[in-house]
Amino acid sequence: MTTTSKTAAVGPPASGRTPTRRRVHRAWFVAAVTFVTIIGAAAFRAVPGLFIDPLNEEFGWSRGTIGAAVSLNLALYGLTAPFAAALMDRYGIRRVVAVALTVIAAGSGATVWMNAAWQLMLCWGLLVGLGSGSMALAFAATVTNRWFTERRGLVSGILTAASASGQLIFLPLLSWIVDRYSWRPAAVTVALAALAVVPFVWLLLHDHPADVGQKPYGAKEFVPKPAPVPGAARRALTVLGSAARTGPFWLLAGTFAICGASTNGLIQTHFVPASHDHGMPITTAASLLAVIGVFDVVGTVASGWFTDRFDARRLLAVYYALRGVSLLFLPLLLAPSVHPPMLLFIVFYGLDWVATVPPTLALCREHYGDDSPIVFGWVLASHQVGAAIVAFAGGLARDAFGSYDVVWLASGALCAAAALMALVIRKRPAVLTAS
Repeated sequence: MTTTSKTAAVGPPASGRTPTRRRVHRAWFVAAVTFVTIIGAAAFRAVPGLFIDPLNEEFGWSRGTIGAAVSLNLALYGLTAPFAAALMDRYGIRRVVAVALTVIAAGSGATVWMNAAWQLMLCWGLLVGLGSGSMALAFAATVTNRWFTERRGLVSGILTAASASGQLIFLPLLSWIVDRYSWRPAAVTVALAALAVVPFVWLLLHDHPADVGQKPYGAKEFVPKPAPVPGAARRALTVLGSAARTGPFWLLAGTFAICGASTNGLIQTHFVPASHDHGMPITTAASLLAVIGVFDVVGTVASGWFTDRFDARRLLAVYYALRGVSLLFLPLLLAPSVHPPMLLFIVFYGLDWVATVPPTLALCREHYGDDSPIVFGWVLASHQVGAAIVAFAGGLARDAFGSYDVVWLASGALCAAAALMALVIRKRPAVLTAS
């Protein structure tokens, strides 16, 4: 056993004999740890919509001001992602993710002492934005690319669904805490949740299959661990420069920007306060968002399965078209209590929430190969920039018009445009030129 262990640490097993008992591949354990990690970090995503009304009431800050902090958070979440993917290549997944979780905990915990809007921008906008950006979907993309050559669509769907699962777990809890004890205990809960995951990451998350002497799942040959890549920031920018010279990149970035605008920026940030405007209790509105999380898990995993079997471009077109139609009906559904048409919207929107991620990841892999995690990081940056714009614009619209109706309708129209853009993406892989 000792000899086998030493061999596994440096390369593939020397023996070619078939084992008598089939073991679960280590890649699935790594995926499970990644799933738990993303769930633990997802608490911060459940908070912005819950804090808008309490902060407005306690400090008198306008929804536009609070929306600006959320906007900074969402923008940094996206803009940090491509650099985080490159840092993972340089320093390893485990180190980058552990530091990111610690930064999230520090930023969220520090908000309990704030008394000025600039402190909200610093703690929740800057620190949590930077930390969460390093825990973005580029993390899931890197794990999927390193540990799997088969079932990538399914795995990316499962890991994407982890954020929804975290939202499902934390939204009802945090809304209850905000309603009963105010927002500060909820902020502390987010900090503790992020810290609680750090030991799992440090002890159980391996950077590469070669670290444990295994092939990636589904691979025919052993894949040596690549040497650390220096110049993480330079590489991220170089990959961006190469990808930006290809048409598929701009179409993927454009569609994903609209995806972010219509999910994180719109529903996640403004659904709770918009429902509260119509007389619905905050806890009830938060519970509806949690139900979105339930069906998001189903929709995203199913989307991963579909992505392994169908044209990713057509899947994206269907997802965006259906999302746009549902948003056009939302202003008619908001009411003091929950009626069956609202439940239908919640189920429908949940199934479609981040179902766009597996086909978008697949198209990045198809067009950009080994650079796809970093390219996807930049595509994710556009997702979060779109979310940031709508998070801020939604607050301004509410201050100016007294309702969110114009924002729902405009987002529905944008989703229709995204459906058309997805169909324009060409199928032939783009070849990146050397910079």
